[in-house]
Amino acid sequence: MERRDFLASSSGATALALAAASGLSPAYAQNAPGWNKAAFESKSLADAAKAMGATSAPVESKDLLLQAPEIAENGNVVRVGAQSNIANTTQIALVVEKNPSALAAMFEIPAGTDANVSTNIKMGQSSNVYALAKAGDKYFYAVKEVKVTLGGCGG
Repeated sequence: MERRDFLASSSGATALALAAASGLSPAYAQNAPGWNKAAFESKSLADAAKAMGATSAPVESKDLLLQAPEIAENGNVVRVGAQSNIANTTQIALVVEKNPSALAAMFEIPAGTDANVSTNIKMGQSSNVYALAKAGDKYFYAVKEVKVTLGGCGG
C-alpha cells in the first residue's frame, strides 16, 4: 500500500500522528477529521495551546512525564514520549520550542485508555521540548531541554 493510500484510509488521529511525526503535512492529513491547521502552524507552546482550545496559560505538572534524550545525536530522528497521570486526559501534544513549526505531534486519547504516547520527531537545533496535555478544560505541560548535535530540520 502506498503512503498516500495509507494516509487516506487511516483514521484521522493516525494520519495526524504519522504526518506530524514525519515532519510532513500531506494534503490527505490536512483534510483528515480533527486536523488542526492553526495548531500545526503555531510558533510556541502558548500558541499551540491556544490553537488547541486553551483559554488560559498551561500549568507545569509533575503528573505529566516527558521522556526525551538529553543529547540527540541526530536531529532527524529524536525519540520522545509522554505519559499523563492526570485524570481525564484527552489529548497529548509534543512541542519543540525552536522548530519552525513548534507543534511536532498531537494525539487524541480515547476514554478508558492509558495516556501514554511516543513517536520520533525532527529537531533543527537544541531546544526545549514540551509535552502538553489537555485534561478537562485545563492544559498542563512538562519540559526538557534536548541538545542536538546534528540538525534535522534543514540543518
